[in-house]
Amino acid sequence: MLRFGRFAAMGSVAVLILIAGVWASWGTAQHVMLTKGREQGTVDVTRCGPEVCWGRYTPLSAGSQPRARVVLEKSVAVERGRTYTVVVKPGGGDAVRSGPAGVLYAWVPLGGALLLASVVVAGGLLRTRLAWVMGLSGVALLTAAFVAV
Repeated sequence: MLRFGRFAAMGSVAVLILIAGVWASWGTAQHVMLTKGREQGTVDVTRCGPEVCWGRYTPLSAGSQPRARVVLEKSVAVERGRTYTVVVKPGGGDAVRSGPAGVLYAWVPLGGALLLASVVVAGGLLRTRLAWVMGLSGVALLTAAFVAV
């Protein structure tokens, strides 16, 4: 009975970590992956503040309008003076990077969740093979995002 309790508790924690990783990633990933009907274009980053960068938006998709200012979240992936392909979030002037780099960057929280959940699976569930697969998948995702961005 005690073994089943440990299995249920650790399994629940691992699943909760993975769900949180998907939830954190999906907020950005939905805009990058489901681009049909969304405004797509490029942003020439001209200024950066402490948390965001912004610049002029040039449309690439039909029906999209040029904008004087579109905001990108500031990260190591965004530098002043560079041009990025973006997808504009509906109902505002916020944008997210598109293309392979944008997709990989959007799923970085899931990569971290895979790493964390692999420790729980290995230690709490004693499933070392599954833990290795999860951990290496997380490392591969984070490495690919680092290389692509």
